[in-house]
Amino acid sequence: MADTTNFRNGFTLRLDGALFSIVEFQHVKPGKGGAFVRTRLKNMSTGAVIDRTFRSGDKVEEIRVERREMQFLYSDTGTFHFMDSETYEQVGLDAALLGDSAGLLQENENAFVMVVEGKPIGVELPNFVNLKVAHTEPGVKGDTATGAVKPATLETGAVVSVPLFVNQGDTLKIDTRTGGYVERV
Repeated sequence: MADTTNFRNGFTLRLDGALFSIVEFQHVKPGKGGAFVRTRLKNMSTGAVIDRTFRSGDKVEEIRVERREMQFLYSDTGTFHFMDSETYEQVGLDAALLGDSAGLLQENENAFVMVVEGKPIGVELPNFVNLKVAHTEPGVKGDTATGAVKPATLETGAVVSVPLFVNQGDTLKIDTRTGGYVERV
């Protein structure tokens, strides 16, 4: 058991029978009354985000999350197959566990599979990946004063907004946490 003083971003806890991860938290000490902690919690199985307030000193069940480095092998009909880098054991994960990051995953790319009590609950990609632009419309010259963007389809099938100067065949650095364009490589 842990109390509210142990809260930090990424802290995993069991609440009402479900696993939640703290997205953000704030300790509040009002001038009148007791202190409390406002949190945004992400449900690890559904991805839903809820707001919850805890009184200072409330006890919660802390869950230990094991991060296993695994290599992404391939995907088929909604299942993503990973191989443990140490034991060579293969695991098939449902596409729902990957969420939006599934479109940024390349074959033979390493990722961390989050495991609780022997059951995979999610996948954490590296912060940045380099992907080639498979298709994008040519930019119109002179339209750069507004900071305009255009959609670009990457080699994995994901679509991101990119500046007008990006062309087909360019390699881009993509932030996997936000799914956004960072820079041209």
